[in-house]
Amino acid sequence: MVIVVKAGALRDKTLPLFDCSDEARAALVPAGRLPSYIKDHRARLRLRFMEGGAAAMPDYELLELILFRSIPRQDVKPLARRLMDTFGDFNRVITAPAERLLRVKGIGEAVITDLKVLEAAAHRMARSRIMQRQVLSSWDALLDYCHTTMSHSEVEQFRVLFLDRKNVLIADEEQARGTVDHVPVYPREVAKRALEVNASAVILVHNHPSGDPTPSESDISMTATIENALTALGITLHDHLIIGKSSELSFRSHGYL
Repeated sequence: MVIVVKAGALRDKTLPLFDCSDEARAALVPAGRLPSYIKDHRARLRLRFMEGGAAAMPDYELLELILFRSIPRQDVKPLARRLMDTFGDFNRVITAPAERLLRVKGIGEAVITDLKVLEAAAHRMARSRIMQRQVLSSWDALLDYCHTTMSHSEVEQFRVLFLDRKNVLIADEEQARGTVDHVPVYPREVAKRALEVNASAVILVHNHPSGDPTPSESDISMTATIENALTALGITLHDHLIIGKSSELSFRSHGYL
């Protein structure tokens, strides 16, 4: 009997017969099917989440639940741990820049898209708790929002919160984005924008990527310059918040205003 081998048949992708990695095992699974060890693990995690909520799960397992949707046919536990080892905690993974995420083995566009959608959802939910609300009576919600949007950023951001006569938040805008230790701020632009939105008061917010919210001399000088510009227009500067990794500093509370 003669066995005929079609041209190109020997050039098929070599199966990783001696590779025991999770990626290799996933490559051997027929389309649409999951090996039992992955399927059972995912079912257990989902059940624990539904019964106990996020409080019952460490960060890397919560991350796994997200990665299940991004990578449907692979054990994502190793990837979740790589992400945690690289960035430190769940929040820093979610807020990490796309270019840094891409450096992690196993991360592709699908994972980045899902993580960024989650980040945007968190920001929007936190923002909804303060927009069109009386800010000074919702101070804790305001601080939560500032930490959610800024505390894990790797560069400095400068935001301005514009309030009406009743101290209701009418606009929240990022005015500038800078480097790890500097952000350009233009007092004239802050005052101009306050007039454009018909604001009666303003709260300044910026973050310190170093994690330490202690104001620098330039922070103090810049705040004084903005306060003078606003005062000349009859607009009140209520506060300047510096957001660190796990705490914040209020210029008003610490006597800088």
